[in-house]
Amino acid sequence: MGVIYILIIVSLFVAIVFLAVFFLAVKKGQFEDNETPAMRILFNDVVAHKKE
Repeated sequence: MGVIYILIIVSLFVAIVFLAVFFLAVKKGQFEDNETPAMRILFNDVVAHKKE
C-alpha cells in the first residue's frame, strides 16, 4: 500500500514539473506565431531545391 502513495507523490511531482515547463515556454513566447508554420508549406522555396 505504501508503494501507491509513493507513486502518487512522484506522479504529482512530474505533473507539476511539466506544468512549470509549459508555463515557461508560454512566458518566453514560444507559442505566439500560430500562422507562419501552417503557411510555410505553401511557399515554393526554389533556391533550396535548385541544383546547378
